[in-house]
Amino acid sequence: MPESIIKLSSHSAPEKWQQILSDLVSDPKELLKILQLDVPEALCEAEVLKQFPLKVPRTYLDRIEKGNWNDPLLRQILPLDAEIVQVESSDTLIPDLDPLQETNFNPLPGLLHKYPGRVLLTVAPHCAIHCRYCFRRHFDYESNTPGRLVWEQVFEHIRQDESITEVIFSGGDPLAASDRQLAWMIDRLETIPHLKRLRIHTRTPIVIPQRITTALLDCLTLSRLQPVVVLHCNHGQELARDVIEGINTLAAEGITLLNQSVLLKGVNDNSAILCELSEKLFALSVLPYYLHLLDRVPGVMHFEVPECQARKLLGQMQARLPGYLVPRLVREEPGASNKTLVT
Repeated sequence: MPESIIKLSSHSAPEKWQQILSDLVSDPKELLKILQLDVPEALCEAEVLKQFPLKVPRTYLDRIEKGNWNDPLLRQILPLDAEIVQVESSDTLIPDLDPLQETNFNPLPGLLHKYPGRVLLTVAPHCAIHCRYCFRRHFDYESNTPGRLVWEQVFEHIRQDESITEVIFSGGDPLAASDRQLAWMIDRLETIPHLKRLRIHTRTPIVIPQRITTALLDCLTLSRLQPVVVLHCNHGQELARDVIEGINTLAAEGITLLNQSVLLKGVNDNSAILCELSEKLFALSVLPYYLHLLDRVPGVMHFEVPECQARKLLGQMQARLPGYLVPRLVREEPGASNKTLVT
């Protein structure tokens, strides 16, 4: 795919999505005022924001019910003092800064090689939103944000390993990168003959659907690599009208669309909510793919749903839905060659 398909010059005006991304809400007090919630005198300790700042697009706030502290979208973004409390679960496992031991699979900056046949590239060090349950909130992005010279070393690593057939764009969020950068990376990957697929794991189309640009679609559909987009949607309330339009645009191009969710206490730990999400996604040609148990990392344990409860929820979904609408309940285990199914 030649870079010439990207028509933007280096001096082009920012796209709408870039404007949204440049004006994020980062002050908890402003967040609560926008949502018409009384601001407590002590909202959260400074240490919470120091460890993991608040970042949320203003357009995302339009989907949150005003005046409702328990709104499931608010709970995903609101910083709480609970994040600085170390919580031991019933099986006595303590949160780990690197719960998946990703540093052991990081041979080059920007490259994670955990699973056979595929590699993950941290294309962008930032996201369009800071989800408070993020398992990479402590990830060393400073050491994993390479320039083009180092990216060439990463591509050469992939070229030398003919067992690799799939590249996964991750981050951060890979769609926080520019269309030009994505086009350059895909162009270089296309020269590696044993690669077959490009998978993009992203929450940005759910958070900023304006990110689905013509240039991005060209990147995906004009490539010889088969594109797969794995969305990250946790609750049906996130599927606003403009999000639906963006997903429909991807589906109309014949791009394979999957969804993965994280099971979160107080957000989607309810079988009716999960079933509704599956139904809404499939109506948009998105196949429910994974439902993840929480990765234990400091700052997120107040979201944990016990495995016994997760199994019960899975059973309730299986009783109500056809099999293809039931996502696979999984957890990640350090060093495992694939995700572990929870049945």
